Amino acid sequence: MARLDRSLIAGAPAFANLSVQALDDVLSRAQVQRLLKGEAVFRQGEPAERFFLLLHGRLRVTRINAEGAQILVRFIAPNDMFGVAMAIGATAYPGTATAAVESVALSWPNAAWAELIAAYPSLAVKAMQSLGARLQETQDRVLDLATHNTEQRIAGAVLKLMRQAGRKTEDGILIDFPLSRQDLAEMTGSTLHTVSRTLSAWEAKGLVDCGRQRVTVRDEQGLAALASGRE
Repeated sequence: MARLDRSLIAGAPAFANLSVQALDDVLSRAQVQRLLKGEAVFRQGEPAERFFLLLHGRLRVTRINAEGAQILVRFIAPNDMFGVAMAIGATAYPGTATAAVESVALSWPNAAWAELIAAYPSLAVKAMQSLGARLQETQDRVLDLATHNTEQRIAGAVLKLMRQAGRKTEDGILIDFPLSRQDLAEMTGSTLHTVSRTLSAWEAKGLVDCGRQRVTVRDEQGLAALASGRE
């Protein structure tokens, strides 16, 4: 098998400041995994046997709650580590990670985790920082559900995704991966009907432009005013 180029992971926050020799060591333990759109990397409840780094594409992480409803937890972007269940003492994956577009990831067996963090302690620190950021994001979403109305939550979600994956076009800032109305409904604790009605109203006001699984923000300031409740 061809040797993987260290440039694949040099830009990932988890591996920041590692030497070239350390990057080569980390890569020597990795496997490349190519994913078709809609293919699951792992599913909720499956034994957590590997951890991952997304190189290219975009993944969506969902969970099934106690009532059997699916919730979109977050999107995974390139250079994000994910599936690091053993870092929190979990033996099973807490959610399902599915490719939103064709994607490429690296994976390592869980047995490599203890060896890697022993050799490179900064890896454990970065992993904890990432998990802390996700915990804060979860707390922010709970607060949004308790204090913001539906339109504010939808506006906030669109703005967040725009800032994470926005690409400037002639029409505005395109969220550069497939994003459905159902995705937004699951992210914001809303319904498909409410999201569709809200986006249609925003289109009429010139705030956004929507197509099939596509959202372009045309008026960022206008959406920010809605998200903050100023309008």
